[in-house]
Amino acid sequence: MVTAEEDLTTNPVKGRLAALAALLLAAVNLRLAVTSVGPVLSEIRDGLGMSSTVAGLLTSVPAVCFASVGFLAPRLARRFGPARVILAGMVVLAAGLAVRPYAPGTALFLLLSLVALAGIAVVNVLLPSVVKEYFPDRVGTMTGLYTVSLNIGATVAAATTVPLTVNVFGDDWRLGLACWAAVAVLAVPAWLPLARQPFTRGPEIHTAEAVRVSRHPVAWALAVYFGMQSTSAYVIIGWLPQIYRDAGIPAEEAGVYFAVTSFLGVPLGFLLSAVAGRVRSQSWIAVVLGLFGIAGYGGLWWSPATMPLLWAILLGVVNTAFPLVLTMIALRGRTPATVVRLSAFAQSVGYLFAIPGPILVGVLHDHTDGWRVPLTFVLLLMIPQIIGGFFAGRDRQV
Repeated sequence: MVTAEEDLTTNPVKGRLAALAALLLAAVNLRLAVTSVGPVLSEIRDGLGMSSTVAGLLTSVPAVCFASVGFLAPRLARRFGPARVILAGMVVLAAGLAVRPYAPGTALFLLLSLVALAGIAVVNVLLPSVVKEYFPDRVGTMTGLYTVSLNIGATVAAATTVPLTVNVFGDDWRLGLACWAAVAVLAVPAWLPLARQPFTRGPEIHTAEAVRVSRHPVAWALAVYFGMQSTSAYVIIGWLPQIYRDAGIPAEEAGVYFAVTSFLGVPLGFLLSAVAGRVRSQSWIAVVLGLFGIAGYGGLWWSPATMPLLWAILLGVVNTAFPLVLTMIALRGRTPATVVRLSAFAQSVGYLFAIPGPILVGVLHDHTDGWRVPLTFVLLLMIPQIIGGFFAGRDRQV
């Protein structure tokens, strides 16, 4: 009888198919744990007695995890192997998603959110290394495929959490959230064959090399752009459905508009990455995306319920800053090793920049009992995003 380990080693086709299945199943989970919260945030707040400030903290939890736990992921991978760490991350994610909704209070709900998102953080950082290992000749295609899976997961969770809660689980928001643990559970068996593969520990990255990257203006421009686009994304994820609902739009309809924003990342992300990779400078692309963001947030500031679909589309366009910044990181590094260090620096520092934004949106909403002041704050953040994107997009290399 041939073992899973031997089968993957001796049969490259089966090895690639196993890796593709594992990759796509993991990627589906990378955002649904976050996007499933927004549509039922009002019910979560009522059930746990959660203030807008604490709800804003909840929307910043992903950035905290991606900045801290994600920073540790390369070290864990060097010690245990990427596939094994990803497998552990999927198990942690499933456990966190299953238990989180049944937390008796706000503090434990936030803690279990941290647990679930810690699992996502390590998977998020390490999936590109799996692509590089199993598909070295198809890196762009495979990255595009798992980005599609990521957006599909985010869209499905955003669009169906409320219908599932209302129509299937009898208005029980806890079951509406917990059911997404099943998606993470489905991904676990797919990673077992990859985790059984022999692993050779890799070399450590010298601190001096990382310091040199941190001293380069391009690295800081990328970090600022990454941080500002992350702030915008998490404000949209955490607050957009609530903004629509507070404007009188039904919960299910608000979830659909939110899903439109998420789904646009699928075709636009492919198109934008293709265009950005073929031009020497991406500065003008970053500037145009920023203008779309100003228009979208400006529309919400003016009247969320007047043209909600248009505002959702405009914000969906600005959300494609995420694939743009990933493309720019790859282009700005002179060598693959530099790209790794540049990516670690830009993402870690960028996520640190992104932590306060959603929290401040909640604080401002609490103190003003409305959305115009918080949206003014988010509109102002588009200015450093445009400036950071302009300098990050110039034809310079580290």
